[in-house]
Parts: sequence; C-alpha cells; structure tokens
Amino acid sequence: MSPLTWIAVGSLAAWGWLLLGQGSFWLADVRLPRREDPAEWPAVAIVVPARDEAEVLPVSLGSLLAQEYPGHAEVFLVDDGSTDGTGRLARELADRADRARGPALTVCSPGEPEPGWTGKLWALRHGIALARTRTPAPEYLLLTDADITHAPDSLRALVSSARGADLDLVSQMARLRVATFWERLIVPAFVYFFAQLYPFRRVNRAGARTAAAAGGCVLLRDSAAERARVPESIRDAVIDDVALARAVKRSGGRIWLGLADRVDSVRPYPRLGELWRMVSRSAYAQLRHNPLLLMGTAGGLAVVYLAPPVAVVGGALTGSPLPVAAGATAWAAMTGTYLPMLRYYGQPLWLAPLLPFTAALYLLMTLDSAVRHYRGQGAAWKGRTYPRPARPGAAEEGARP
Repeated sequence: MSPLTWIAVGSLAAWGWLLLGQGSFWLADVRLPRREDPAEWPAVAIVVPARDEAEVLPVSLGSLLAQEYPGHAEVFLVDDGSTDGTGRLARELADRADRARGPALTVCSPGEPEPGWTGKLWALRHGIALARTRTPAPEYLLLTDADITHAPDSLRALVSSARGADLDLVSQMARLRVATFWERLIVPAFVYFFAQLYPFRRVNRAGARTAAAAGGCVLLRDSAAERARVPESIRDAVIDDVALARAVKRSGGRIWLGLADRVDSVRPYPRLGELWRMVSRSAYAQLRHNPLLLMGTAGGLAVVYLAPPVAVVGGALTGSPLPVAAGATAWAAMTGTYLPMLRYYGQPLWLAPLLPFTAALYLLMTLDSAVRHYRGQGAAWKGRTYPRPARPGAAEEGARP
C-alpha cells in the first residue's frame, strides 16, 4: 500500500477506537445527576475571583445576587488587583440588589499574589478563608468566574445534585458565547476537544483515574477542599480547574462533570485573535511543557483530523480508491461525532465537515503556545505572565487525564 493509504487506514482505525473506547465523549448528553432536596439546606459561600471584569459584572454578579436559594448563601467577590473599577461597581450592584431575596455580598481584595501563586488561586484562597469566618460556616463553596451567569435556580440545582448523588465536587461546563463566525467555528470544537481528552463519563466513574472540572462553575464541599488542601496544593496551577478535580479525587472525593443548560459565559471572543490567545495561553501547560508530548499531540491531531480530507483529495487526484474510501469513512465518523456538540450549541450542522480546518487552527495555537513559553512569555492573562511552575509537576498535576 502507498504511504497515503497507510495514513488513511491509520486515521480510520483511530476513529474506530475513539468511537468505541473513549467513553462516548461525543454524545454531549451528560447533565446534572439525580437531585434530592435536603431537609435542611446547607450554607453556601459563593466565591468569585474578578480581575478587570467591569464590562461583564452587571450581568454575572447580578445573576448571583438573584439566586433563589432556600438556605443561607453569601457572595464573596475578590477584586484581584483590578484597574477598571470592578470592586466599586460590585459594591454599587450590591446596594441596588434586593437583599431580602438574594444572597448578601462581600467585596474584598487580597493584594498582589505571593510568589508561587497564580492570581486566580490567590484570590480564591482569600475568599475561601474569609467565608470560613462567617456564621453559619459554609458546608459548600461555589467557585464561579466573574464572566459566568447563573439561572435563578442554579445554586439550588447544584446543591440538590451534590446531596442526591453524594458528591464532593459538582462542576458544570458553562455554555460559552457563540455569536460571531469565529466563535461558531472554534467554540463548540473547544468543548468537543476537551470532552475527548477528559470524557465526562470516565471523569464521573468512581475509581477511574481521569479527573477534570470546568472552572467557571464548581460546587465543592468545604470538608473535601480542606482534605485536598485546596487551593494551597495547586497554588501555581495554570489549568487550575483540572488540577482542582485531581486533588479532590486523589484525596478520596467523588467528583462529577457535565454540560450546563442554564449556566452561561458572557465573555465575548468575537475575533480570531482573541480566541487564539484564549487557547494558546494554556495549551502548552496542558502538555506539561513537554516537547515530546507536543510532538505526539501534533502528530495525533494530524493523523486523526487532517489525514482524512488529505487522503480523500490525494486519492482522488492519483486515482487511488482505497485512500479515498478510508479517508471518507474517517471523515464521516469525525463529522458524525461532532453533530451532537453543534446541536447542543444550536449551530448549523454544515459546520461539522469543517472540523479538520478547526483542528488545524488548534494545532497552530498549540504550537504557538509552545513558542511563547520558550520566549519567556508563558501563560499570559490580563497583564500577568506565569512561567513553568518551579515545583516539579505542580501545574502539570492537573494536565494528566
């Protein structure tokens, strides 16, 4: 067989394995587990790290202050060195909120992070410590980003699911904004690739090694956080959500991850450059800053996603039916697995055959992430740059599936 045929057959075999052996990652049907309203609703501290989020705060913080939760809940917004008036705006929103109905709000600022801490985890540390001084002490912590909006019953549903399924960590992957052409092309694929790397069913299986969470919405039992020494044990993790899930699972906690229906991100990424930076700032950290893993990932992306259309076109041009047949079958399998995610995002299904093009963009973003790392730029976010952690394997703890 020609090299093109071998590549096409190899890609087809890879898709056969992905379909049958990767936890049905492509079904996009994992939702909150069984719910059970407790006889007495536990106290919850909602901790929101925020750095320069004045643009989205009126919507996101407003949704938290409007939570219809039967028990005691308090919001702790941690202003992480903002320069756009985030803290002041938060206090103004709290003054206008209906305090008789929704949670109270405390706004605080911990100052600049100590060496060895990422800004978000430093803010979470301060917010969690402050929450634990309150009466009643929180039984659960809702860790949510400042660009995430929650439906009024979101907290109630999360607590009911945690209680009903006896879970220490419940995380929902917020539905990201999809409005522009580039968001339609890249955002659903981002979640699709994440689910392929960390299949939700495998994450949720007791005893499985795979662990992951989505940092925008994490309900965490406070006792599990203390047992896992969170956030101190993951203080320099760039991919903090996966590191958090690994720490909780490793310490004996039960975790759950799925897609959200009424938890949404309002952060816009209208242009390709903004989406590129969103992916590339942490892609190489996901690979543990390992050149061999980078080469393996690049090769894997090429064989799985780029080879099928190349085989179809190359086989057609050379009059070779076998690579055309194998490539077309692999391309069809790829397209079929992407359809559920496009439906979840309400996007046109004609985008599915374009997944090889999107994968090529992700490959270039990953390579760019490595280049930025070796140039000393590391993972950059809102004026801060995080190099490779000094502690061996610290940030990488969260990058292993």
